Formats: sequence, C-alpha cells, structure tokens
Amino acid sequence: MADFKGTREAFAQAIIDMAETDDKIMFVSPDSLKAMRATKFAELHPEQYVEVGISEQAAVDVASGLAASGLTPFVGTYAGFMTMRACEQMRTFVAYPNLNVKFVGINSGLLGGEREGVTHQFYEDIGILSNIPNFTILTPADGPQTYHAVKAAAEIPGPVYVRAGSGRENDVYEKDVPFTMDGIRILREYGDDTLLLSSGFVLDRVLKAADILKENGVHVTVGDVNIINAKDPSKVLEAIKKAKKIVTVEDHNVHGGLGAYISKLVVENDPKPVKRMGLTTFGESGLAGVLADHYGFSAENIADVVKDNL
Repeated sequence: MADFKGTREAFAQAIIDMAETDDKIMFVSPDSLKAMRATKFAELHPEQYVEVGISEQAAVDVASGLAASGLTPFVGTYAGFMTMRACEQMRTFVAYPNLNVKFVGINSGLLGGEREGVTHQFYEDIGILSNIPNFTILTPADGPQTYHAVKAAAEIPGPVYVRAGSGRENDVYEKDVPFTMDGIRILREYGDDTLLLSSGFVLDRVLKAADILKENGVHVTVGDVNIINAKDPSKVLEAIKKAKKIVTVEDHNVHGGLGAYISKLVVENDPKPVKRMGLTTFGESGLAGVLADHYGFSAENIADVVKDNL
C-alpha cells in the first residue's frame, strides 16, 4: 500500500492496487479524473479507464453495460452530481437489475466548503440512496478506511456506494486497520451512560467529545457506524441493547442518514431515547474546521448535547 493522504487519494490508490492483479477493475470518469486523484490510474491502466466527459448519467449507463459484461466498474465524482443528477440511472439501470457497479462520491459533507461552498457540499446523498433497494452504503471515517472500503466494495455483490470526502478530514485509523463488515466498530468503552455513534468525517471530534465527557464524570461508549442500512445489523443491535440512551452524530442531513437508520433499529427492536445531531440547513463556504464548529460539530458542543440528553 503506497502512502496517501485523504479520501480521494485513498480511492485512487485502492483501484490502482486492485487493477495490478484484476483486469476486471474499471474506472468510469465523467470528467472527474483529476477530482478523483486518479490520473496515475489512467496512465498505468489506460485500457481500464473510460472517459465520458461531463455526463454523470452517461457514466452510470456505461458502467451498467460494463457490469453486465462481467467487469467491475467504479464510477467516481462529486457525491451530489452522482446521486442527484444521475439518480434515475443509478436506480433503474443499476439497482433494479442489481448490477455490480461501484460508486464513490467525493466532497460529501460540510468539509469541502473551503473552495466551492454549498454547490459542492453534499449532505443528502445517503438519504437519497437509502430509498433505493439493493444498494450497500459504506461510510468510512477517513482516508485509511476509505482505501479499505473501496477494496471491500469490489468484493460485495451488487451496487455499492462509498461515501468519500474532500481531503480535509482528519485520519483516525491506522492504515492497516481493515474495513469491518460488521457495520460498527467500538472505539471507546468508557461506560454505558450514552451510546455515542458517529458516521463519516466527524469521528475525530466525537472521540474528543468522549474524552471531555469522561473528565466530567460522564462515561460513554463510542461506535463508528460504517455501513448505513446494513443488511445484517446484528452488531449494531448488540450495542443498542447495552445503551441507556443514544446520540448520533453525522456530517449529513438529519433525515435519511445515520440518525434515521439508528432510530429505525431502536423503534423496531429496543425503544429508548435517540438524539440526532446533524445538518438541518444548507452549508456555506469556509474553512473545514470553522464550518464544522459553526454547525455544531465541535467536540465541546457534542459533549454538551450528550450531557443535556442524560
């Protein structure tokens, strides 16, 4: 595994590494080669790279044809341009026939607002795909986990969406930690006052919040939920059943993402209070850390919400 920094670079390195031993791996680009940091992939494996230009709908259609021919295509571009502009194609020509197409959406969440702002920040992507049958939705927390999530996606039958970031997310995991298919990884077990669940690129802040709470006598368990609407949520249910209360934190709209997923599991299996932290408005331009703090994702505010919810 070569050295890389950020979720975009992690994607590119993963498909480069896979293509070295698997000639079925394809990258379909809707003019996103540079955005996906995949220029080296095209240079090393030109026969496994397809460029369709600025046409996300065409990219999905081409990928569906490649998958129907027995190949494993990855379509990568900005998360919203994919899940919004090409939503119909993802639904009808990939999910409905359950084809083996993999999607990687970058700039999801708030943290990509440094250059482009609201037009290139996407916090509705999980909610959109949660409504489409057959999709597996992977939400790695950082670059190292994105690398392993992309490789895991290639092994999962059917449509897979990997939610990637902007390159401004902070790494939490070591590079050799695999992507767990359990759907959750417990990272702190300080106590059962609250089950504090994170999804996506705020995990570093959630872990800091847990440490702050511990210093103030509140003992929480922190879980990184890396699959949304998992087909087998048994490990998530185990964590839920041990908890007195639950707080979810996600760099996504509160509707349709982690909070909605956990609330559904709780209501149907083990009713208890759930507090959802996420976005309720559009974002804006600004430095990644400043934006995260402004929209309530500071470690201190997360800790305050947990305490207020006790």
